[in-house]
Amino acid sequence: MNQDITQKTYKKLCFEVANSNLSFCVIDLISNKIITHKSYSIKENNVVEEELWKIFVENPILEEKYDDVVVLHNSNLNTFVPSSLFDPNYLGSYLQYNSKVFETDYFAYDYLDTYDLNNVFIPYTNINNYLLDHYDTFDYKNCNSIFVKKALDFSKNNDAKQVWVHFQNDRFEIVVTKNKHLLLFNTFIYKTLEDFIYYLLFTYEQLQLNPEIVPVQFVGDISEESDSFKIAYKYIRNCSLLDVSQLKTAFNVEEKDLLKHFILFHS
Repeated sequence: MNQDITQKTYKKLCFEVANSNLSFCVIDLISNKIITHKSYSIKENNVVEEELWKIFVENPILEEKYDDVVVLHNSNLNTFVPSSLFDPNYLGSYLQYNSKVFETDYFAYDYLDTYDLNNVFIPYTNINNYLLDHYDTFDYKNCNSIFVKKALDFSKNNDAKQVWVHFQNDRFEIVVTKNKHLLLFNTFIYKTLEDFIYYLLFTYEQLQLNPEIVPVQFVGDISEESDSFKIAYKYIRNCSLLDVSQLKTAFNVEEKDLLKHFILFHS
C-alpha cells in the first residue's frame, strides 16, 4: 500500500485461514513485536463467512487501519515447482497429480525468489472475497511458502540433511533440506498416532534417511508432552522442537505460541 507518511499506522494485520480454524495477529512494524493474537475454531459444516462475520464483530481491532494486510491460506492444495520447470500459464497441470482439480478452480502461486521456487496453490476464494469487503487491498499466500522458506533459511551452511515438520491437528507438512536445497515437500493427513509415525518413518525410508542420524525438528501445535512428539522421539534419535527461545523476546510472545503460530508470526 502506498500511503502518505502521516497516514501510516506502522501496524500489520496477518490472518491465517483454513476451513476449520482462523488465527490473526497484529504486528508493530517498528519493534516487530506481536501486539495481539487470537485463534478460533470453525466447526465442521459451519459457513466460514458467517464465522468470519462473528470474529469481526468480536474484534473491533480488525476494522482498524493497517499499513499491510496479509492473508495466509492454510491449505494442502499446493505443490512446489522449480523455476526451470515452471510456466504460469499451466498452473493447474502442476496440481493435478496430487490434488483433485476442477475446471472452475482458481490457481495462484508464490515465488520464493531466494530459492527460485514457485509454490502453486488453490486459494480460498470465498475467504478472499469476504475480506475484500473489509480491506481495500491485501496480499495473500499459501502457508507452506513460509514454512519451506524458513526451513531452507535454517539449513544454510549445513551440508547434512535435515527434516522439518509443521504439525497440525489433522495433518502435517514435512520438508527435507540440505544446505538451502529443497529435497522434499509433502503433506499427510492422519487420524491416529500410528498414521502419523508411519508417514514420518515412511518418508525417512523413502529418502534413505537414517533415523539414528538425521534430525527432525517440529513447529506447530505440538509440545514435548504431546503423544505425537513422544512417539516420534521413540523412533528418531535426534527429535526436537524448533528452538524459538531467541524469538520470545523479539516477538514478545510465549514459546508455546511461537511454535503453534510460527508461520503466522513470520508472515
